[in-house]
Amino acid sequence: MSKLITIKNNSLALDISTLGAELQRIEDAKGQQWLWDGNPAIWSGHAPFLFPIVGTLVNNQYHLGDKSYDLPRHGFARRKEFDVIILETDHVCFQLKDDSQTRAVYPFPFTLEIDYRLKEASLIIDVKVTNTGDSSMPASFGFHPALRWPLPTGADRKNHVVLFEKAETGSIAGVDAEGLFTGPRENPVHDRTVILKDDLFKEDALIFDKVASRAVWMGAPGYKGAVVRFPLMPSLALWMKPGANYLCIEPWQGHSDPVDFQGDIFQKPGIVTIEPAKERHFGIEIEINADESALEK
Repeated sequence: MSKLITIKNNSLALDISTLGAELQRIEDAKGQQWLWDGNPAIWSGHAPFLFPIVGTLVNNQYHLGDKSYDLPRHGFARRKEFDVIILETDHVCFQLKDDSQTRAVYPFPFTLEIDYRLKEASLIIDVKVTNTGDSSMPASFGFHPALRWPLPTGADRKNHVVLFEKAETGSIAGVDAEGLFTGPRENPVHDRTVILKDDLFKEDALIFDKVASRAVWMGAPGYKGAVVRFPLMPSLALWMKPGANYLCIEPWQGHSDPVDFQGDIFQKPGIVTIEPAKERHFGIEIEINADESALEK
């Protein structure tokens, strides 16, 4: 049975479910809600974690040696119950270990720890993936937080933007109807800014596969907003369902298979290899009630 875990400080209160270790609520000191409510009629997610793959596999299968394994989009972590191994007023750590179900689709022993800490008006999430087996382990990891659009600052939805830390002049990619990696698409960034409009997402997510920035600010100019920092993550996706009141800001390590990909999982673009007894960290920080200048921190 899933449980909700609450942590808080003077600026923020969070609810996190043991199912998927998924964030359910970000509330500020004024009682304002910053995270999408997970309306199941539109999209039931709030902020799922993507492991051990990000995105979709060709035919929902990957190859490992002479075997093939079925694995659904974004992997299995978001559907698994996590154990709580640390719980303090402003800090909680969740843990998932491999079991017979995971080994049937991902034959690698592992430990996945997701650590939430509050620091003033920031939520810091550190993820540690440890290879507890005796052979090399392929893995990807992705964050998928859905912030409210509009944010609870009083600004009109139509005035919201995403401001990048650096100029983003390269081409971007998308996904096809099967969720497979395609590209390029027209780059919507002008003067470091994406003006948010529903039709940007009529063909699904925008993927900045080689993003130059390591932080973005979401909000309406002249109002407070939210900063998402992702120093350890090389890619970024923006996604929403047109007409819905959220925007997912998704730092990724890895992405969907390219449409013509036929290789082994170790050859999959964005996969990292974790050697036995070694670990890999992934992380983000979400700061709320932040000015645009917070990007410079």
